[in-house]
Amino acid sequence: SRVRGERTFNSREDCKLMRLARQAVLVTACLAMLTGSARAFMPSAKVPAMLRGAAKATSAARPGAVLTQARRGRRSVMTPQMTATAPADLMKAPIMDKFELVKEDMIDEYGAKVLMFKHKKTGAEVMSVSVPDENKVFGITFRTPPSDSTGVPHILEHSVLCGSRKYPVKEPFVELLKGSMNTFLNAFTYPDRTCYPVASQNLKDFYNLVNVYLDSTLHPALTPWTLKQEGWHYEAEDVKEPLTYKGVVYNEMKGVYSSPDAVHGRAAQQALFTDNTYGVDSGGDPLVIPKLTWENFEGFHKKYYHPTNSRIYFYGDDDVTARLELLEQYLGEFDALPQAPKDSVIEWQKKKTEPKVIEQKYPAGDDGKILMTVNWLVNDEQLSSQEELALDVLDDLLMGTPVAPLYKSLRESGIGESVLSDGLETVLQQATYSVGMKGITDEDKVDQVEKLVMSTLEQLATDGFEQSAIEASLNSLEFKLREFNTGGFPRGLSFMLGSLSSWLYDRDPTEPLRFEKPLADLRARLDKGEKVFEGLIKKYLLENKHKVVVKSFPDADMEAEIAKNEADELEKVRSKMSEEELKALVEETEELKKRQEAEDPPEKLALIPTLAMEDLDREGRNIPIAVGEEQGTTVLRHDLPTNGIAYVDVGFDMRVLPLELMSYVPLFSRCLTEMGTKDLDDIALTRYVQTHTGGIYSSHSTSLKTGDGDFVPEPEVMSHLFLRGKATYAKNKEMFSVMTDMLLNANLDNKARFLQMVLETKVRLETQVVGSGHSFSAGRIGARYNVAEYVSELNGGIEYLLFIRKLADECESNWEGVLAKLEQVRTLLIDRKGMIVNLSAEDKGMTSVQSELENYIDSIPLREGETKIQDWQSEMKKFEGSGEGFVVPTQVNYVGKGSPIYKVGEKTSGSASVVSRFLRSSYLWDKVRVVGGAYGAMNVYSPQSGMFKYVSYRDPNLKKTLDTYDGTSEFLNDLSKELAPAALANAIIGMVGDMDAPMSPDQKGFTSLDRYLSGQSDESRQARREQVLATTAKDFKEFGERLEAVAEEGTVAVIGSDSALSEANEALKLDIKKIM
Repeated sequence: SRVRGERTFNSREDCKLMRLARQAVLVTACLAMLTGSARAFMPSAKVPAMLRGAAKATSAARPGAVLTQARRGRRSVMTPQMTATAPADLMKAPIMDKFELVKEDMIDEYGAKVLMFKHKKTGAEVMSVSVPDENKVFGITFRTPPSDSTGVPHILEHSVLCGSRKYPVKEPFVELLKGSMNTFLNAFTYPDRTCYPVASQNLKDFYNLVNVYLDSTLHPALTPWTLKQEGWHYEAEDVKEPLTYKGVVYNEMKGVYSSPDAVHGRAAQQALFTDNTYGVDSGGDPLVIPKLTWENFEGFHKKYYHPTNSRIYFYGDDDVTARLELLEQYLGEFDALPQAPKDSVIEWQKKKTEPKVIEQKYPAGDDGKILMTVNWLVNDEQLSSQEELALDVLDDLLMGTPVAPLYKSLRESGIGESVLSDGLETVLQQATYSVGMKGITDEDKVDQVEKLVMSTLEQLATDGFEQSAIEASLNSLEFKLREFNTGGFPRGLSFMLGSLSSWLYDRDPTEPLRFEKPLADLRARLDKGEKVFEGLIKKYLLENKHKVVVKSFPDADMEAEIAKNEADELEKVRSKMSEEELKALVEETEELKKRQEAEDPPEKLALIPTLAMEDLDREGRNIPIAVGEEQGTTVLRHDLPTNGIAYVDVGFDMRVLPLELMSYVPLFSRCLTEMGTKDLDDIALTRYVQTHTGGIYSSHSTSLKTGDGDFVPEPEVMSHLFLRGKATYAKNKEMFSVMTDMLLNANLDNKARFLQMVLETKVRLETQVVGSGHSFSAGRIGARYNVAEYVSELNGGIEYLLFIRKLADECESNWEGVLAKLEQVRTLLIDRKGMIVNLSAEDKGMTSVQSELENYIDSIPLREGETKIQDWQSEMKKFEGSGEGFVVPTQVNYVGKGSPIYKVGEKTSGSASVVSRFLRSSYLWDKVRVVGGAYGAMNVYSPQSGMFKYVSYRDPNLKKTLDTYDGTSEFLNDLSKELAPAALANAIIGMVGDMDAPMSPDQKGFTSLDRYLSGQSDESRQARREQVLATTAKDFKEFGERLEAVAEEGTVAVIGSDSALSEANEALKLDIKKIM
């Protein structure tokens, strides 16, 4: 298992991630959160609005489709070389009898040909983007403004993917998950729209996905049973037992409403938007969801899911004519529905003339603290492109870095533990601005937050910003726009989300995709001396009376009150039911479970379009690598098309650190980039990085070497701290210079700043353990068996949270001792002996890097004497008992169980990964999500260590889920006897799709570094691929036999509520600890 290391400027970035959770749900890809497999350059500072797209999404159809980079989607940019045009004879094609070409455009920033069509019969709008990008994207989006908080758009988003006219199986979506080579497959609900995007690099697979999604959205097989499963229903298995609420969305939103950030954020949004659709919760309030009726559910689909109310999007290198011909097969069946666009218009919220204050409570543990934000509605009329860009720069100037004046004043105030820095949001029709603090312990200081915010803004409106700060912010923004690094996230999807921020509101969809002119115009205004940002502060913040202050106070009794109120409500419903009605409900419960557990007939499954084994590439995709040595240091070079950017990763071997120092590593890595150096204070350092580079980031990772054969190797740890930079070739000197300065001269002796980082880390971990408890559960299990996961637990898990709490006190009582530990980490780590350098660039970039590389290596100290590698294995903490339970304030559970299933020296095969992946989208999906009502269930298998783990996500059950895990072996044994050839092929195809997932150039370079360090050769990877392709039904049976070890001897780790753990513990005998 690999853990993504803590990045620089966590407070800001984590607030962005928290906002995703608070707004609800593009959860970090479940597998990535468990394995830390994400390799993208994760920007530590704020992502420009042009590259963001999903911050306000309320739901994803499944946990796992994370929009890591494209946060808000206002503008995006591709490399200039990308050019494509529509076929010259398009207008002569017969299909043009069905479509009108409304607009033809060229987005010069990225050489993209855009054709806007209107379907003549229905009025459906189609955006066709042609670029030479094989990662093709399709999306259909409907404007879906709700009028209440029953969550109807969210529940429909789940439900339309549960069978359709052409594909009458239980869940075509899941069948696609099993056997598609998709690079993106999900759906999301926003406060005013529902999006259904897919992506694939394989043309046949791509059109298969498009067909299923079009039929699912336009012709879903909705029934009352669908609403019961995905939305809510009363459940009773016996007439004598109490009723319960069940439903996937119902439990998902109970998890969302367990997060203090979610509760606070919703209050802020609803208080800002009192008069339009943004004032209700499109995701659904658990208290209101049970009010949704079948009539309203069905009616919502009929009203809004019509081609006339749709925005349809294509992107990639496929033929435009083929796109339109496919669409006509579906759109041609419909007549226009002129009323639909009128019914779905998003009304503007007019600004109020008086500010207001909202006070509320949220469910918390005994140590809960106050949250407070100041929130503004920015505009009640359309912003120009230039004005929006200027606001985005202003946002970065105010709060985009740790030294930005508004962020810095709050951070250093001591009022709270962490800054809430959502800042500017531009995804919806109207922009908002939000800033505040969390972790406030003194109720008397809450109002000081608003006073400090306003006084800081007033000072900035008067004095302005330093020119160096403005130039740094503009350069940083421009670098991100030109780089357009979306990692493994499809670029075309970023395009789509960006265009929708204008297109959805009947404006030009190409306008948000341009940035050259607005940026040039903004620079021209600044060059003339115009006080652009001071004016924006006055107009949109200081003089803006549409302001809402939200204060959220912890209530340790609220969770119990919510549970009691729910039980009382259910008992009230039950008391009104006759004996016959109760019997009917029990029968209905049984019938629903029968439907959920029923197998789809083979003849219906055969209707789902799939690839064939012949469509797969038998040869894997390798990454170019040249291994060399410079002055005794290993240097890896990757000749990749980076568009004039050099990506540099410098790694230091952390195995030289005693185990007692490992928990200091995440904070030490932040010190490198946040604390300043001997010659540059924190402000000067930040501005230098922004001005001359695309960013300098730190991370750390610990994992086991994979070995180069088919056997579980003896545990050998690889553990590194990385400093990662990127810059244009012309700025290599500046990049290496500042990276050297950070490593050698970081100012560690700043008690106040370090303590603030400690408190920010504490707040972040406490938020994550409630919202992403499954990753903590999985890490805790692995830490019992695996030295790498034990180390990762020390610098990222529950053990790390406990350490951080103690460290906060130690900073106050023994700063000299803490400083000595940090200095010891630097002394041991920054050593040329344990260093490796990884370079990704074109050949000409390698040449320009060389001289700077030599100077850099020469500057790093070369310690004398033999380097001691620590024996962490012998120092591992010994865990006892059957498992652990951790009590947090939540209405749902995260249930994990796992153990090694292969011992050291035992032979493994790539086929095991096929079976493991299959389980996630079959047995676990059906039993834990569909029947059990959890939002998600997943498993992780590691060939390196032989470990296997199950975890559930936002799960209403506990013991029942563990019983489901224990039934996996029997399921696989039975399946192996009747596994259809088509099902086996789909399992293999899906696995190959994962293996061939697209990567950005920097991801490729870093992935190749990881493979080199772990001892994984191209030959061994190809051997694994061939084993995957050769998987048989027998492999399913054998893997099931291996899983018996988990059922019999596995360790349990549960993050959950006090009541759930107490009830289950009579049977489980867990060691229960209250951590919040």
